[in-house]
Amino acid sequence: MITGYTHMHSALRWVILITLIFAVLKHFLGKKDGRNYSPLDKRMALIPLILAHIQLLVGLVLYFGKGYNKFVENTMTNAVSRFWAVEHIGGMILAVILITIGFSKAKKIADNKKRFSKIFVFYLIALILMLVSIPWPFRAGFEHLGWF
Repeated sequence: MITGYTHMHSALRWVILITLIFAVLKHFLGKKDGRNYSPLDKRMALIPLILAHIQLLVGLVLYFGKGYNKFVENTMTNAVSRFWAVEHIGGMILAVILITIGFSKAKKIADNKKRFSKIFVFYLIALILMLVSIPWPFRAGFEHLGWF
């Protein structure tokens, strides 16, 4: 069962990254062009929000199911153990919080340019934080994980 969650978590990562990149670009261009905020723009912001929350729930199942929450004597001195126990989950939770705050704050803004700007900034920071917190195969200690 945990293997299925691991595969789902890994595959969903790509979907979230793609939808988040599209949302960031769409909101940047909307701000730059001075367009009206349309229902499509709202959907482009809502999809990564929903996916990020689903990913967080799957990630929490893995965090506790794989035992990453158990701190042992050398957890903080070992870079890979520290990454799984603290850095990955901390960065991803913060990214989901930023996406949620950005979407919530933008809903309350009437000015189109400010709405585009709010989502752009919060989603861009969340995207950068996610990219830093992903165990990419080119990072030391994660070569065995692969791209999927």
